[in-house]
Amino acid sequence: MGNAFRLNAAVAVELVVLTLGARSAPNDTLCALLVQRLLAPYRGRWALPGGFVQNEESLSAAAVRELREETGIRADRLHLEQLATYGEPGRDPRGRVISTAYLALVPNLPAPNAGGDAVAAAIWSVDQVLADRGRLAFDHRRILADGVERARAKLEYTPLATAFCGREFTVADLRRVYEVMWGTTIDPRNFHRKVTTTPGFVEPTGRTTTRDGGRPARLYRAGPAQSLRPPMLRPN
Repeated sequence: MGNAFRLNAAVAVELVVLTLGARSAPNDTLCALLVQRLLAPYRGRWALPGGFVQNEESLSAAAVRELREETGIRADRLHLEQLATYGEPGRDPRGRVISTAYLALVPNLPAPNAGGDAVAAAIWSVDQVLADRGRLAFDHRRILADGVERARAKLEYTPLATAFCGREFTVADLRRVYEVMWGTTIDPRNFHRKVTTTPGFVEPTGRTTTRDGGRPARLYRAGPAQSLRPPMLRPN
């Protein structure tokens, strides 16, 4: 048969960009960045930002470019990591497409500006989007759900929650991230003890804030730890 072969798939990237709150949602709401498609298939439907990888690009470079082109948001300072690869036949009516999805967490996502092949770009409540099975194009509902679960799970054994906070934050700010992501209420005293005694999780800045009223609260920044020992386990 020789060395002849035929390429039979296109390569694409998708981005699950999560943040807390938006102009259209309160700060205790987990939200995702979506774009409205200009072109067929699924013209007019909402989708995750993304597109096809160009010949000279790496996957990560394509993800950064697509996010900038479709939403006007730069990925330079985002926590960006590979989520999973999706390649089931039939997931794209145009032909075989294999997509690598990326997960990004943003504390204060700027208002997106649609561009490229997007009619609009907006920040939506994750619960609202996932509850409507027909809202997202392709298999993007599944990809979004996978990204949300990845983020929730990683909060248990990594300091990923600090990626949702600003450069400086209080323990109450960090607790709010866990409560929103896990959809539960956490005891403030136990949480404070776990956070401040877990090696490398957070570091005090030496400053305080009174922005929430009441007594001054200490400000912290993300520590050097890459994993949490012991982990912050989700309540059952």
